[in-house]
Amino acid sequence: MKADSENIFVVAENCLYSSDVEAILACTQQAGIFFKSNGLNFEDNGSPRSVKDAQFPERPLLLPPKEMPKRSLNTVLGVQAFFHAIAHIEFIAIYLAWDLLYRFRGLPLEFYHDWLSVAIEEAEHFSMIREHLLAMGVDYGDYPAHNGLWAVAEDTADNLLMRLAFVPRYLEARGLDVTPPMIEKFNHLGDYKSAAILQRILDDEVRHVKLGSYWFKYVCSERGLNDEESYLKFIRQRFKGAPKGGVLNKELRYKAGFSPFELEGLEHWESD
Repeated sequence: MKADSENIFVVAENCLYSSDVEAILACTQQAGIFFKSNGLNFEDNGSPRSVKDAQFPERPLLLPPKEMPKRSLNTVLGVQAFFHAIAHIEFIAIYLAWDLLYRFRGLPLEFYHDWLSVAIEEAEHFSMIREHLLAMGVDYGDYPAHNGLWAVAEDTADNLLMRLAFVPRYLEARGLDVTPPMIEKFNHLGDYKSAAILQRILDDEVRHVKLGSYWFKYVCSERGLNDEESYLKFIRQRFKGAPKGGVLNKELRYKAGFSPFELEGLEHWESD
């Protein structure tokens, strides 16, 4: 499969409804080439297909998060499993970025430019981690992965505000909290390559979350909603308890567009 159509929504559909890893990566890369050469058009081409029809590779085996095995970073297998988990997150993040621009139409052109750039960067992250895995003797699909990420996309297929609140501003934002300690851990272990990979991803993810913040606030403004109160309301409706482990990285979250009011609300919620 190639991104041989210049319409962004056709390209997005090609990526979302393929189960071939290499094809999805090639399609995303080609979309970036088209975009840089002004070869993409962003004209609405009709209604999107059902989010539930999106296709995924046969491997990895998907398990509920609670059934994922726990491994130590002090072992080779543990490091392999850790980066396999990160690879899966980044792979699904490609889908999430494509689905965001594919499913929600009628927004400013910059919205589609922004989330295309995110899809391209997520594909770069995945490829970088996959290369790291291959150097350790394993490939994507060799370990199980959890199945919770795409469920959020399915549950927010008709609600742009919730999608922006849950994906970039909640799930992805947790990476801003938990990744710096992981970088420190790998540096402490002398695994500077792993630390550098995580640092590259973290730097890009700050921008991704910031884009989520920008567009969440934009849509709230267009609808006459208070963005801070709406954000806290949405995540408390969806996530009945705060994620375990770590504290909020206020410095990175401020850079990514969170307000003091939002962070205070998250801290209070996480201390309940």
